[in-house]
Amino acid sequence: MRSPRLAFGLGAGGLAVYHAWLRERVLTWGATPGEAQSRLPGDELLEDADGVSTRAIDIDAPASAVWPWIAQMGPAPRGGAYTYDWIENLLALNMHSTDRVLAEFQHPQIGDTIALGKNRMRAERVEPHSVMAWRSADDNWVWTFVLTPTGRGTRLISRNRFRLPRLIDRVGMVPMEPASLLMERKMLLGIKARAERLASTSPSRR
Repeated sequence: MRSPRLAFGLGAGGLAVYHAWLRERVLTWGATPGEAQSRLPGDELLEDADGVSTRAIDIDAPASAVWPWIAQMGPAPRGGAYTYDWIENLLALNMHSTDRVLAEFQHPQIGDTIALGKNRMRAERVEPHSVMAWRSADDNWVWTFVLTPTGRGTRLISRNRFRLPRLIDRVGMVPMEPASLLMERKMLLGIKARAERLASTSPSRR
């Protein structure tokens, strides 16, 4: 009897520590308090979200060097997600992150779709060099990228909004939050590296 009770106690204690001390940091990596709490373009696509993450990064490159990597994101033959491909492909997502700008995917349009596993994502808001918002076919997930010029380059914000209609969805989101940070941090750093390299080789920078 002790082992199940001990396991339950440790689990409950760990969950309490996570919610009290770690969860906000996990959900807002790189973002300022103002960014995390602000209303962003794309929020209107899922107003009453049960879960929200807002993560951000500074990129020493203009939005014109950041946008190409956002525009072409997605499974092959698109440009991948610039994160851990081997993890993505364990989930059969067919992601192959490229270091090249793919000309054929540089002009996304509202209504374009990509498949992320079981999720069919539809482009709902496309503002070149500024906003890219995807919404899942079941309307329970909106993923938005917002690019804002800064004095040194571009501020890139990635926001995920989820509706979790079932108890199993809410329970399952708990381990997904730190896992999503692992993947999204790598993605943002991957976009940053690619954009800064692209900007450094542009004629205007030289």
